[in-house]
Amino acid sequence: MIQGAVEIADLSLYKRICGANDKNIRRIEEIMEVEIIPRGNTFILSGVEERHAPASRLLHLLSDFLSLKGESYEFSEFDIKYFSTLAREGQELRPDDINALKIMIPETGKAVFPKTLNQGRYLSAINSHPVTFGIGPAGTGKTYLAVAAALNSFLKGRCERIVLTRPAVEAGENLGFLPGDLIQKVNPYLRPLYDSMFDLLSFERVSKLIEQGQIEIAPLAYMRGRTLKGSFIILDEAQNTTHSQMKMFLTRLGGSSKFVITGDITQIDLEKPDRSGLLHAMKILTGIDEIKFIRFGREDISRHPVVEKIVAAYERNSMMNRNE
Repeated sequence: MIQGAVEIADLSLYKRICGANDKNIRRIEEIMEVEIIPRGNTFILSGVEERHAPASRLLHLLSDFLSLKGESYEFSEFDIKYFSTLAREGQELRPDDINALKIMIPETGKAVFPKTLNQGRYLSAINSHPVTFGIGPAGTGKTYLAVAAALNSFLKGRCERIVLTRPAVEAGENLGFLPGDLIQKVNPYLRPLYDSMFDLLSFERVSKLIEQGQIEIAPLAYMRGRTLKGSFIILDEAQNTTHSQMKMFLTRLGGSSKFVITGDITQIDLEKPDRSGLLHAMKILTGIDEIKFIRFGREDISRHPVVEKIVAAYERNSMMNRNE
């Protein structure tokens, strides 16, 4: 066991690191597996060597982070969990990292930030990679966070347009029998993407951007033969793509563009689920530096608490069926 001390010169910063009733310190102890005793303006650390040094760096980082913030800023549960987990894993920590994960939509004042570590990793991957896959059950924020990131990128002038697409499996990608123009035909299949946008921007603003072509809605079949440049493209429900559709989509990536592909491999609606383009991509694209896969679990579900229990029940049932 190693014992050491971390002194925080600014008593105000010290108290904010501790949190109400030392709740932040107790959480750091749990994640880092060290003992921390707050005393005056000093933290007394005790732990094994491989835990002690990261915990010490973490406390210094938290002080640096708060010094960049206003006096009213208090750490959230996510802040503490995110920084502590990265420190435990030995990853490089920078105060600006967490700032990049919090999205502000200036036109409406809406603030979007990750609630779980995987959601944080997802936004970080979107920020740093041209192609990001978000894979997991319903309610984990895959689509909502992707739409928020797309709007943030567009409103800050980082991309010229947003493209939303989704395989219309129920219509066999043949939308000719549906009434109305293209947008009317594909609307039912893109409703989750619309709902996310309308939550972040006004209906009028989104409608105007669609009319101007700066937000484009198209079924996946209409992506063929195109090269998407300067765009932020979201492919939703990717588990329902075929091998050829996924290849076609991924090869549309043009300069200064960003792809986010979301899907739930437990909800494949294809006649032959093993032919899912998402499953295939997960097998053959792992290891490419420019492509990041983020896997979500039940712990990332941000909807009603009962949703996590529902997902867990279905997972148990699936396991039982496989073992029979």
